[in-house]
Amino acid sequence: MRVLLVDDHALVRDGIASLLTASGIEVVGEASDGLEALEKTRRLKPDIVLMDIKMPRCNGLEATRLIKAEMPKVKIVILTVSDDEEDLFEAIKSGAEGYLLKNIKAEQFLALLSGVDKGEAAISPVVATKIMEEFARRIKGAGLPTPETELTDREVEVLKLVASGALNKEIAATLNITENTVKYHLRNITEKLHLRNRAQVAAYAVSKGITPAPFPEE
Repeated sequence: MRVLLVDDHALVRDGIASLLTASGIEVVGEASDGLEALEKTRRLKPDIVLMDIKMPRCNGLEATRLIKAEMPKVKIVILTVSDDEEDLFEAIKSGAEGYLLKNIKAEQFLALLSGVDKGEAAISPVVATKIMEEFARRIKGAGLPTPETELTDREVEVLKLVASGALNKEIAATLNITENTVKYHLRNITEKLHLRNRAQVAAYAVSKGITPAPFPEE
């Protein structure tokens, strides 16, 4: 996993870089604003960009839109102190794969970051509920496609589990299928519903009143 750190506070970048390096994650570069983040993403080609929001010249949300428009395969996780619902909504709308607050515990942060590299959303179930409810409220009636009838029974089961906050391994265990099969179903779901990522899949389920399915605790 190759990570680019984007934050306008050098001390914050140093702390995160030390944590990632100690955990065996390669920090390929750092940027102090959105424009520098765009330039370094082009040049360094990281797997994941950890993006702050409040920065000079170009903020993190605008930088996320610019990077995703040009390099859609680069995964972006917002790492911020802002729990403002507008920021949450705009981050997901812009294509971010996750939204984490800086008061998160180190172990949880590393676990969620590892999940992003495997295609998971870097959002804890508790935070996910807040984000998805707000996102769903705003997009409801805004013209999202409604082709639920095109989904297979298995895809609907996967959709419900995603809405509950389950990770791929938990979905696989619940449905007695492999993680690769889960990824296959998720890819089909996003294509059929014309959605961009896992976060939007969960928001779609909430907006359509699809009841989240319970999943076993580990």
